[in-house]
Formats: sequence, structure tokens, C-alpha cells
Amino acid sequence: MGKWVYTFGDGAAEGDASQRDLLGGKGANLAEMASLGLPVPPGMTITTEVCTYFYEHDRSYPPELEAEVNAALDQIAASTGRTFGDPKMPLLVSVRSGARISMPGMMDTVLNLGLNDETVGALAENAGDERFAVDSYRRFIQMYGDVVLGVEHRKFDEHIEALKDERGVELDTDLTADDWRGIIEIYKDLVLKETGKPFPQDPKDQLWGAIGAVFGSWRNDRAITYRRLHQIPERWGTAVTVQAMVFGNMGETSATGVAFTRNPSTGEKQLYGEFLINAQGEDVVAGIRTPQDITERARIEAGSEKPSLERSLPESFAQFKAVCDKLEAHYRDVQDLEFTIERGKLWMLQTRAGKRTAKAALKIAVDMVDEKLISEDEAIKRIEPASLDQLLHPMIDPKAKTDLFAKALPASPGAAAGEIVFTSEEAERLAASGRPCILCRIETSPEDISGMHAAGGIFTTRGGMTSHAAVVARGMGKPCVSGAGGVKIDYAAGTITAGGVTLKKGDKITIDGGTGEVLVGEVPMLKPELSGDFQRLMKWADATRRMKVRTNADTPHDAKTAREFGAEGIGLCRTEHMFFDPARIMGMREMILADDTAGRRAALDKLLPMQREDFTQLFEIMAGLPVTIRLLDPPLHEFIPHTDEEIADVARALGADPEKLKNRARMLAEFNPMLGHRGVRLAVSYPEIAEMQARAIFEAAIAAAQKTGAPVVPEVMVPLVGLKTELEFVKKRIDATAKAVSEETGQTFTYQVGTMVELPRAALNADKIAEEAEFFSFGTNDLTQTTFGISRDDAGVFLGSYLREAIIDVDPFVSIDTEGVGELIRIGAERGRATRPDIKLGICGEHGGDPNSIKFCETVKLDYVSCSPFRVPIARLAAAQAALG
Repeated sequence: MGKWVYTFGDGAAEGDASQRDLLGGKGANLAEMASLGLPVPPGMTITTEVCTYFYEHDRSYPPELEAEVNAALDQIAASTGRTFGDPKMPLLVSVRSGARISMPGMMDTVLNLGLNDETVGALAENAGDERFAVDSYRRFIQMYGDVVLGVEHRKFDEHIEALKDERGVELDTDLTADDWRGIIEIYKDLVLKETGKPFPQDPKDQLWGAIGAVFGSWRNDRAITYRRLHQIPERWGTAVTVQAMVFGNMGETSATGVAFTRNPSTGEKQLYGEFLINAQGEDVVAGIRTPQDITERARIEAGSEKPSLERSLPESFAQFKAVCDKLEAHYRDVQDLEFTIERGKLWMLQTRAGKRTAKAALKIAVDMVDEKLISEDEAIKRIEPASLDQLLHPMIDPKAKTDLFAKALPASPGAAAGEIVFTSEEAERLAASGRPCILCRIETSPEDISGMHAAGGIFTTRGGMTSHAAVVARGMGKPCVSGAGGVKIDYAAGTITAGGVTLKKGDKITIDGGTGEVLVGEVPMLKPELSGDFQRLMKWADATRRMKVRTNADTPHDAKTAREFGAEGIGLCRTEHMFFDPARIMGMREMILADDTAGRRAALDKLLPMQREDFTQLFEIMAGLPVTIRLLDPPLHEFIPHTDEEIADVARALGADPEKLKNRARMLAEFNPMLGHRGVRLAVSYPEIAEMQARAIFEAAIAAAQKTGAPVVPEVMVPLVGLKTELEFVKKRIDATAKAVSEETGQTFTYQVGTMVELPRAALNADKIAEEAEFFSFGTNDLTQTTFGISRDDAGVFLGSYLREAIIDVDPFVSIDTEGVGELIRIGAERGRATRPDIKLGICGEHGGDPNSIKFCETVKLDYVSCSPFRVPIARLAAAQAALG
């Protein structure tokens, strides 16, 4: 029998921060804070192993769990002097989730658990505040009704809003104890009506209902979406933390808040956060009331008239500041903290590594190196490689004329423009059709996660810098402006109004997450400049990594962009993209229509100078760096029109017979072209195509070397090879072409011929193929398709189910399947090196920009990865992290 429950409190704990996998981030860090002697309400953590058991045993629990939970409740009771379910001195608890990686707002929480019609009176008597007690009870019914009993949150809210309108008040805090008593009865009636059962009065029943709901929320839609977006395995599960309640809603000397030890948007070394007097935690993050600034400096900068925590409760602020300093020094990282002040007494409810923007992460990492808190290697490890994508976001052109619609809080940096949408469904629909949009909400909730991901940016009228919208947007790298109090959104009418101006769904706006501005229309943007912090960190990363980072580039623009981002060559130039250019496709079609080799060569002669110019430009931009050029890969039918109208147009342009063109299209058609007449098979059937491309490559290499003075060593890659004899056949033609070009020009040059390993047979026969190939580039897109026997274009229909049911942890087209595809790469690398020890090895599929895949490539000791231009910085950092292990 394992241990299922770990307790903490009174300066001691059964767990610590190293046990995140077992206790989740929340439980592990609460245990650590308790051991440090910080003021942590006592509690227990039910482990992630229970979550696994829960789903493996039809949502039931280990038989020993109830006894362990009861023993922990007794321990909490001894610490607090209150007993769970006692009618005179009741212990109230919170029930919270806590996965090993923070998933803010994705899973469920229940506060004030243990209240019922009897214990609410005891709470009022013990606190000497009846209003506080009945307010806490109505909060519990509302939260428990929503999270555990499935009664929609809005149905509870509607009654409060109606009562506030009737009383003529604006805030929940303006309602009296009598008002709340009336709401409680309305809420209980609502629960009975919606569920057919009265609201549960037994605290033990309440507790097990809440525990089950938190474990159940691990598989709710928003949590599943979040895990998919962040590649978090379903099998990890969540822990559940049950903790003695402390109350921030016990009057003017009580408060609750959220804070970061440094600014999570800019990285500035200043305490950053928000709080509310006389409130509970959900009030701050949900944006129900506009929160106040923690520090006086922040209040002044924000132009707020509401007092800061520093001014309102100076003693509590001083204690909190000291705790912040202690925790940042202890963890040596920025901390995201939740706290409650109960009648002047500070309590710490959570600490975790703070989610931050990429810009902030870079500044914080570099600053902490300068402060001697961490080493350069630790700084490299601190930055999430994928987050660097945020630094490439555009910003608004300062010279552009702008029309200010509204001013809000700058919740997450960057700028975005798009059509106004009011629902997640609309955002997903527009994004799927390639139309940028801005998701506009009164406030976001965890259910909006998919729409937030689809939208270019988020705009909310409620909430502050630590609201759900702000935290999730920063984690996603999306621009966000929040808390635009003067703006009114009317979902029913599909309008948004500010200062007498009304915009409607479909109108375009631009948001600036750095200033908080919302602008009418689509405003011109500028490409951002990468900061000094970025350059310093990347310099450390480049000195640390072993693998080179190349780019996949077919155009001069892509090549230049990649060079700016630090690419060390081109790992894949897809030549077919060049042939689809409108000025060239007719030449390609003429070649396809030719009746014999002579006719094909005549057509190819017209394409030769264009192809040569393409390669010359790429060689010049790369100035001596390696460039791998893949010979024509797709089947020829892709270049031929298929509708009668298109065939007629093309025949007219070529002066050809439409019937001949139609017949040719029929002859070239294939049931499964991915596995058909393509790649090396084209070069075997039509060697003149490979010869023309090889000639263009070698003539371009000579021209570029003469112009730049840097020697060019082109790498000619033959795709889809599965047989040594295939490569041998094509390589003879390439070598003969090289010899001819050298004799014609009187120039000598060096080149390499290799292959793309994208078939399992090629990996298994790599020792034989390496007799001809001087390099291998693993084409992981096709290798994944041919290994799994699935099409990348169609797999989306069922892969979602596989991820949801935990059949796989991650989409194999996103991150390399190390057990199957990865094993073939490992075999191919080992066997290739056995024949040719100095063979050059790399990958050039989409996986070349995926940090987890890059980590795998380091274990196989590949020489380089190649990725799209905008992923180059990500790959450079990921390669350094992989080298550090």
C-alpha cells in the first residue's frame, strides 16, 4: 500500500518542493513554504497517484484513502482548534487542484467548504460578523453548485445582479446580511430545481463531492485543450490540496491578492500585483471588482485613486514584502504568490514560478546572472524555447495615425489587429478561414481557452493584470488588454461601445498590449528589434550548444530572415516551390507534355536560367554556409490543371491540344501520390530533370563564389531513396553533370550528394545507402507518415481522440515519436556512421523547430537541425538546453 495523503502546516511538512510529480506544484510548494516557517494555513495534499487510480478504477478511490483523509483532517483540527463538521467551532476548508505544471484556471476550486445551515451561524458568532458569514455561505453554494453539482455559474449571478439593480447598488460589498440571507434561499431553491436534490448539508459529503469534482476536472474540455496546447501528458494527473480556510472578506483589515516578485510583463525588479480589501481570492482573478495596486509606486504609475496595499495595511505589506524576498531568494526564480490577510494576519496560500512574457523572462534571467543568483547555464535553462516566438510579434508603428477607441490595462505585450468577435466559437471559425480576429469579452473564463488560442489578441472590459485573461494570454504569448471599465459589450446586439462610439462584430480593431490602447481599424505594424538581453542569452546558448541550426528556405526573403535570426546554413531548399511560380509553371507543363526526352530537355533548357538564378541568390545570402538543395520531389500531376476550364486555358497558352493535356493528366493521376511516382523515382524515370537541376546548382555555386569570395559547397539531396541502387543511378548523373560544368567553365568546385531518409527501409538499410550518400537528412514529416501509415493531412480526424483518451501523449507530427520514428532515426544514424564515420546527419522536417524533438536529436548526436526561419532562435536555445541535459 502506498501513501496517498501528505500533510503540511505548523512549520512542518511531509513533502517538499522536489516532489512536484507526486504532490503537484501547489502541494509541493505549500509543503516547502511550511517547512521554511512561513505562515501557511495547515492542510493536506491528495497525490497525483490517486488521480491515476481514480481514472483507472471507474472514478473510485483507493480503499485506504478515506482513513488517511480523516487522519489529516484531525491533524488540521488540532492545529486550528476547529473541527470539521462541528456545529460550534467548524473547520472550513478550500479544495484546490494542482498539477505538476501550472495550468492556471483550467481546473476547479471550491472555497468555504464545510458551511451549511447550522455552521454558518457558528461562523457568524465566532467572527462577530454576520454579514461575512452569510456572504461566505452564498459564495460556497454558488461555487459548489457550479463546480460539483453542474448548475451554470451564470444562473447564480443573474439573481445577484437582479438584487443589486433592485437595491440600486453597484458592488457586491454594498449588499447587506439580510440581502445575502435571501440570496442563500434563492440559491438553495435553484439547486433543488436544477438537480432534483437539496443542497448537501453534511460536510463530509461536501468534501468528497469536491474532491471528485477536482479530479474530474482534469478531463474537462478546457484542461484537455490547455494540455494539448502545452504538450502536457494526460497521464500525469492532478493532485488535490485541502487546506484550512482563511478569510480576506472579514472587514477592512482583511484582504486577498495575487503578486509577482518581479514584473511578469517587463521583467523589472519591482513587486507587481493586485489585491482587494474585504474580498476572497476569486474576486481578484475573476475581475468581479476592479483590483487595487499592491505598491504605492504602481498605484501612482497607473494613475489610480484607490489606495495601495502598502498604504492601506502597511504592517501586512511589510510582512508580505519580506516573504516575497525570502521566497525569490530560496527558489532563485520569480515567484507568483497568492495571499490572504485575515484581520491583519498574513497567510500565504501559494507560490509557484511566475509565468512571464518572453521579454520579461530574458531580462529576469540575464539580471539574475548579473545578480549572481544563477549561472549562465541556469539562465539558458530558464527560458522556454517556444516562448521566443513572442519576441517576433509586431508592434504598432509609432508614426502611424491612430484613432483611440478605449484605454485599458496593458496585460500582455505585443500588438494585434483583426475583426471583433465575441465568442470562442467565432474566433475559431475565423482563424480556420485565415481571418485574424480579436476576442472581445466582458471577462474571460477557462472555457474560452480555445478561442483565446485562435484569436490574435484578447480584449476584456473587466479584470486586472492578474485576471484569467492576462495570465493565460501571457502564457500563450498573445497581446492582451484588460479592465477597460468604461467600455460596454452587448453580446446580444453584437456591439462594443466606448465614449459614444459603437463598433460591431466584424469591425476591425488593433490592440496594443504594451500600452493598453484599443484602436479603431487596422493600424500599421513594425517588425520588433531583438533586445540586448536576447543577444546576451543567445550568445551564451550558441557557445553551449553542440548541434548547428540551419533553416528550411526556398526564397531569398526566407533565407535573409533566417540569417538575421542566426541560421548557419540551409538544411532544406524545396525546389518544387520555385516551379509553381506563374512565370515558370508553363515551362514545367511544357516539359510534362513533351513526347520524348528531346522535347523534355528543350523545355528544361528554358527553366535552367531561372533555377540557376534562384540558387545563386541563396548561395550569396548564405555566403559560404552549407546549402542543401532537394531535387524535385512531388509527383508531376501536381503541376497539371484538372478541371476542363483550366485545361482549356493552359492548352491555349501552350498552343497544345486540350485532349492531349487531359490524357496526360489522366496518365499521371495516382490513387496515393504520397507513395507514388515522386522523389528519386522521377529522377530515375526522367533523369534529364535531375541533370538540369544539378547543372543549375553547380553553375550557381561557381557564380556565387566568384561574387562573394566565399567558397560554396552545395549539398545535393535526392529525396525518397529506399534503395542503394536508386541513389547510385541518380548520383552518376549528378557527378557527370558536375564534371561537364567544370570542363565547360574551367572552374573546380566541391559538392556533396546525399539523401533524405524518409522511408523506414532507408533507415534500416542506411549502411548500404551510406556507401553512396555523403550525408543523410532525416525527413521526419514523411518518415512519421510512412512509419505510422497515416497521412498528415487526414490524421487530425482521429488524433484528437487519441490525445483525449491518452492513447498517445503528443501528436507525432508535432513532436518526434521517439519509440518508433526516433528509433528508426537512431538505427539510420548508427548504421550510416558504421559505413561512413564522417557522414553528416541532420533533420529537416517540422520537428527541427520543436524543442522536445531537438532534445531527442542531441541524444542521437545529429550534426544539425533545420527549421523554418522564425523557429531558428527557438532551435538555437533548445539545442543549448539539450546539450546541457
